[in-house]
Amino acid sequence: MSAVRRAVSEALWAMCAADSASMPVHWYYDVQDIRRDFGGWITGLKGPGDKHPSSILSLSNTAGSGRSAWASGAKRPDVVGHIILHHKLDLWKSSRGSVHYHQGLQAGDNTLNTVCSLRAARSLVAGGFTDVSRPDARAAVMSDYVRFMTTPGSHNDTYAESFHRSFFADWQDSRPTSPRQVLLFAEKRSKLKLSSSFPDGQLDAIGCLPMILPFILLSASANEEQAVSAAVEFVKLTHPHPKVPEYVSIYGRALHATLGGACVRQQAEHALRSLDAWDTCQSYSRKAARFPVSSEERLKVHQSAVNYLGLACYTKGALSSLFYLAHEFHDDVRGGILTNTNCGGENCNRGAALGALLGAGGAYTGAVVPQEWKDELRDARDLIPDVLKELE
Repeated sequence: MSAVRRAVSEALWAMCAADSASMPVHWYYDVQDIRRDFGGWITGLKGPGDKHPSSILSLSNTAGSGRSAWASGAKRPDVVGHIILHHKLDLWKSSRGSVHYHQGLQAGDNTLNTVCSLRAARSLVAGGFTDVSRPDARAAVMSDYVRFMTTPGSHNDTYAESFHRSFFADWQDSRPTSPRQVLLFAEKRSKLKLSSSFPDGQLDAIGCLPMILPFILLSASANEEQAVSAAVEFVKLTHPHPKVPEYVSIYGRALHATLGGACVRQQAEHALRSLDAWDTCQSYSRKAARFPVSSEERLKVHQSAVNYLGLACYTKGALSSLFYLAHEFHDDVRGGILTNTNCGGENCNRGAALGALLGAGGAYTGAVVPQEWKDELRDARDLIPDVLKELE
């Protein structure tokens, strides 16, 4: 196995491991709730509880982006339960108000966004695209995405974030399905939203990263500009917000360089400088270094750093947190994944992108995802071997 192919492989496994590890405590905004619900900090792959201490699922808009209270204009039909997430609407409408976002998943399962990422990777390799920045590559991924999301029983997750709901709220009017039709629809929709005077702030979210990961990973042998272009052109279809391409570019350049053997620590510093977060991160890094590795005291510093830099979904803050953790755990894939999990907040999407970066770097340093985790990752075991086989 070539060094680059090994880096792609480890990036995929670490992406899935980080997402799955965080899944049971996704959007835990009080880290003490993690300790209470799991009898201590998370140390491996667990399943979610029935209840979530800070769930606001019942406030989410089942007909599109954002919260129900934000919906304006004419009442639109629900996409949750009818177009996507079949048989899940009752959980969104539950009067209990504490339903876990990922009810239905088990230990080792991946959340919807990471499963979509794996499927995107499979679509790209199955299509045999030598250049995944081409429109037909995007068309193949988007048509598979539509088929997957609208097929009852295709996955077990309960939650779909705003970008999914917004896309299918618009898609349901014409319901295109062929690769060409879906691409034309998505391009027209993207152009309209990117030119809007009032962009949807819910699309400026770290959830923009999982589905672009395959476009970078499968451009590992291409030049940087081609790889970044592939990611940026695709993310415009899923997250048509004017700020998102810049953030995807920052992340994409770091991951592409790492796949080629560049130092994760140096790439993280460069990205943090671009995000105007380097000085703050250095301060937290110095504080963390006062305490022993793997100590609770050091974990508390990392939790404080992520809380300050960006605990929620909004891209700039979450990306700053991601690169802070990448800098601190550049040579420790397992430690980085578990620390990200135990920092709470938007740790699944942040974790998927962090995992890909650490996994790619670990392929060169020997710091890889533990085999026992790989054995437990059901979605990854189903899809990653197919992707890697096509790359041979």
